[in-house]
Amino acid sequence: MAMKFGGAMVLAVIASVMMGASTAYPGWNNNNGYAWPPKQADGPNEVPPKKVIVGGSENWHFGFDYSAWAHKSGPFYVNDTLVFKYDPPSDNNTHPHSVYVFPSFWSYMRCDLKRATMVANVSDGAGDGFEFTLSQTWKFYFFACGQSSGFHCSTGKMRFSVVSLPRPWKWHG
Repeated sequence: MAMKFGGAMVLAVIASVMMGASTAYPGWNNNNGYAWPPKQADGPNEVPPKKVIVGGSENWHFGFDYSAWAHKSGPFYVNDTLVFKYDPPSDNNTHPHSVYVFPSFWSYMRCDLKRATMVANVSDGAGDGFEFTLSQTWKFYFFACGQSSGFHCSTGKMRFSVVSLPRPWKWHG
């Protein structure tokens, strides 16, 4: 008999905790009574991806400090898009640019183009620019201009790195 009384007591405690939870977190049971997480107008939503022009109003050109720009413009999140804007080769532009991605920190630091992959050629940055989406979470991306056999990378400051973080959430309410 004591066992049944104890079981009833446990059920009473669980019921009061459930009632307390429903008043402490209004809307916890709004999804037909049995779904989680709750659907709330003031619940969390993932922050949408953003498009960021590399270099801001400076665009992608020789002599600008892109490492400092990346540090000031971050953090960057997975599915954010970097937009590289630069002029294509022409009579007025005899020093065109490109975009390379390095596989490692060491190849990036040495501007070792033999190990890098060209992702945008000298014409891709024209108009609306070349778009590169940061598609992997926690990945380090190392970017540089590969023109003039790496001179733009090593001397012209046309290189930077970013890490794509998981997308943050924001609360509405």
